[in-house]
Amino acid sequence: MFDIGGLELLVIGVVALIVVGPKDLPGMFRTVGRMTGKAKAMARDFQRAMSDAADDTGMKDMNTDLRKIMNPKSMGIDAVKDATKDWVAPHLKESPNAAPGTETAKLAEERRIAAEKIRQRTAEAALARQTAAAEAQENADSEAATQTAETTPAEVAPADTTSPSTEEKSV
Repeated sequence: MFDIGGLELLVIGVVALIVVGPKDLPGMFRTVGRMTGKAKAMARDFQRAMSDAADDTGMKDMNTDLRKIMNPKSMGIDAVKDATKDWVAPHLKESPNAAPGTETAKLAEERRIAAEKIRQRTAEAALARQTAAAEAQENADSEAATQTAETTPAEVAPADTTSPSTEEKSV
């Protein structure tokens, strides 16, 4: 705030010593220090109150969002991504801009064929699993049906609840 150097402080001290006198000088410096401390405390309280008011209204969140938006680094990266998005994406897929007969075109064709083989194998394995599960379910259903057909009500003996238990027989 104030740009006061060592020489200026020395001049102020000498003038204060002459005007106030050596007896009252420490009391004056103590009073000036207290007043300075109170002024700083009031400024700190005011700043804290303003900061709290800004937080309550959401200004702090808006401020951080605006700082993120206006960050030149993120703006530059987003601009580069947008500029290269249309150029990079086709080259990653099948490289349609590659001239026929070049190594790039051959590699792209090999990748496409390998991906198609993997898709076929995956589809065949899924179909085989579905078929095996359906056959297992049919076998389980037919076995359950044959067991219930072979068992007749006459073969099933009713439970005898009137027979004595093994402990009663041994007595």
